[in-house]
Amino acid sequence: MKWVTRENAKVDRVACPWLIRRFVDPEAEFLFVPADEVMTIAERERAVPYDVPGAELGHVDGRCSFESILLKYGLAGDPALAELARIVHAADIATDVETALEGWGLKAIAHGFSLLVGNDDHRKIELESPMYDALYLWCRHKLAEFEDER
Repeated sequence: MKWVTRENAKVDRVACPWLIRRFVDPEAEFLFVPADEVMTIAERERAVPYDVPGAELGHVDGRCSFESILLKYGLAGDPALAELARIVHAADIATDVETALEGWGLKAIAHGFSLLVGNDDHRKIELESPMYDALYLWCRHKLAEFEDER
């Protein structure tokens, strides 16, 4: 399936492809286009739009796109993904950055990759996906330790 969003991805628009490929659609193909072309290209390519105004899988009801995907695809029941979503939300929504301390670090890393590779969004996904794998495993480990302490 094809997925389409705005070009020049940073936090949410890189975290979402990681989430989609790992838990929703392993064969996903991502298109990054100018913001004003997302919906037109989504219709033409039969692609799912995300992280763009008006998209179901966007910033809706206070959620970031990562959280909207969790909800839509029934993934919110995974406590580690829910924890990761809290971090992605904090990193992506400037007014909520204080809601997860890890959000500051993720925001810095995501913006650093943007500075490193510029507008090559596919390269960002390639480089950052192992970081999201590690962060997801860290969330699982953190939650397991918390459960062991109870």
